[in-house]
Amino acid sequence: MNIETIERQAQPQVMPSRLPERIGYGVLYAILTIVAVIQVVPLLWLLLFSLKNNEEIFSLAPMAFPERLRWENYEKVWTQGHINNYFFNSVWMTVVSVIVTVLLASLVTFALTRMKWKLQSFVLGLFMVGLMIPVHSTLIPLFSFFTKTHLTNHPLSIILSYISFNLPITIMIMLGFYYTLPREVEEAAVMDGCSVNRMFFSITLPMTASVLSTAVIINMIYNWNEFIFVNTFISSEKYKTLTVGVQNFIGQYTTDWGAIGATLMISILPILLAFMLLSNRIVEGIAAGSVKG
Repeated sequence: MNIETIERQAQPQVMPSRLPERIGYGVLYAILTIVAVIQVVPLLWLLLFSLKNNEEIFSLAPMAFPERLRWENYEKVWTQGHINNYFFNSVWMTVVSVIVTVLLASLVTFALTRMKWKLQSFVLGLFMVGLMIPVHSTLIPLFSFFTKTHLTNHPLSIILSYISFNLPITIMIMLGFYYTLPREVEEAAVMDGCSVNRMFFSITLPMTASVLSTAVIINMIYNWNEFIFVNTFISSEKYKTLTVGVQNFIGQYTTDWGAIGATLMISILPILLAFMLLSNRIVEGIAAGSVKG
C-alpha cells in the first residue's frame, strides 16, 4: 500500500447531499395530505348536512355550522323512520352474503389452483364470463325466475343475487394469491395423512387471511350499497335495506333533507369502521396477490 492510497483513505468521505430526497418526500407528503383532505371534506359536509333543518341547508353555506346541532334528526330516522329495521336488514343480509361468497370462492379457487382435474380451464373461464354480464340486463330474467319460485319479496332473492354476482370477482381476487402459496406445506400435510378437506380448512384457509380480508371488504361495500336488486325484488317494509329506506323521507310535496343526511351518515359508518379495522390486511392481500411466483 503506497503513501497516496493511505492519504486517500485518511481523507474524510464526502456524503452525498440528502436534500433532493427530503424535497421529494416533502412533495409526496404534501400531495398525500391534499388527497386526504379531499377525501375527508365530503364526510364532514355530510355530517354538517345531517345536523341541519331544511331552512339551514338551503340558506347557509355548505360547510357552515348550524345555529344548533340537531341530533334529533338521528333519533327521528332511527325510531320514526324505521331505519333501525332497515339497518339490521342490511347488516344480516350483508354478513350472510359475504360469508357464503368468500367461502364458496375459497373452495373454488383451491380446486382451480391446487388440484388437477378435467375441465379445470373451462370452469375457470365460465366463472370469468360472469364478470362480463351487466347487472341491469339480468333484472327481468331474475324477477321472472324469483316469481316462479315464489322468492320475490323474500330476503333469499337478495342473498342469492349478491352471491352470484360477487363470486366471479372474488375468485379473481383470490387466484393470484393462491398461486403464490408454497406447495411444500400441503405436500408435508399429505405425507402426514391429512385429508383434502382438513388441509383446506386447517392449513390453506388460515394462510389466506390477508386476501380474505380484501375479498370481505370489497363484497361488503358492494352488498351494503346495493340498491337495484332490493328495489326490484323487495316490496315489503319488513325486508327493505338502508339504501331503499332513504326514499321514505322523500315526499311528493316536502322532503326532509336533514333526515336523509342522517340516514346516509348512519349507512356509511359500518363501511368506515370495517375499512379501518381491515385496512392493513387489505393492503397485504392486494400486494401479495399482484405478483405470481
